[in-house]
Amino acid sequence: MGVFQMAEITAGVVMKLRQISGQGMMDCKQALGEAGGDMEKAMDILRKKGLATLSKRAERETTEGLVVTITSDDGKNAILASLCCETDFVAKSDDFIAAAEKLVDYAMACSADSGVQAIIETKLNGKSFEDIVTECVSKTGEKMQVGDYAKFKLDGPGFIKVYVHFNKKVGTMIQVQTSDDKVAASPSLRTTVGDIAMHITAVKPLALDTSGIPQEKIDREKAIYADQVKNKPLNIVDKIVEGKVKKFFADNCLLQQPFVKDDSKTVSEVLAQAAKEAGGKASIERFVRFEVG
Repeated sequence: MGVFQMAEITAGVVMKLRQISGQGMMDCKQALGEAGGDMEKAMDILRKKGLATLSKRAERETTEGLVVTITSDDGKNAILASLCCETDFVAKSDDFIAAAEKLVDYAMACSADSGVQAIIETKLNGKSFEDIVTECVSKTGEKMQVGDYAKFKLDGPGFIKVYVHFNKKVGTMIQVQTSDDKVAASPSLRTTVGDIAMHITAVKPLALDTSGIPQEKIDREKAIYADQVKNKPLNIVDKIVEGKVKKFFADNCLLQQPFVKDDSKTVSEVLAQAAKEAGGKASIERFVRFEVG
């Protein structure tokens, strides 16, 4: 009494659950049997299996995935995020791509401007992004996780520029402040900032300027340089170390780096020139660079 027999579950019902869940026919039939034929309960069972799969794969590497982006219609908000998985095969699958496309919607709705946990807990239509990931894991059998997330918001004249490489595995987002809206609208300035975004993607600066390099990192570099020249006369050691630190900043601080498209100028100089030609001034407020793998 009260037991829903497997024989009572028709092929049509099993097929419907398979279409909804993306799971195999036998898994769907078994879930329907456990759920007494209730479609929603069967979906819950399949999702729990997805969680179990996720738990089993918790230690696996997620070195593949996609970098995704979206910009609001008014251009004042932009998102850059990454969704990671284990293999390139899954990264190219329809289910994973659909989950990555949903990620930017959840990111735009997220109350926090950064933080993976915040976006995982964000809900749309009663469903959290963690639910989306779990469902995708149950379909693909691979570990998945949000790799990075950032949201930039304009609070004055300027614009946000995003560049995602054609392989969708690396991308950069830059926020630029300008002296006025007319300068911000300059096509040539926007093109230049787009080139700077590609520069960041290729060169991988550690920070915008020297203030963004942690002091402990600078101290560690100085110690290494000092050890390299410890056999030199003491009166020139400091000068050699100072020169090497300046080179370190030039190599790793965006504004001081030689611009990839014209290494006779720094990124700072290229930006200043483009802003001047646009009739004003511009400064890079911040940037992020995300890469999977």
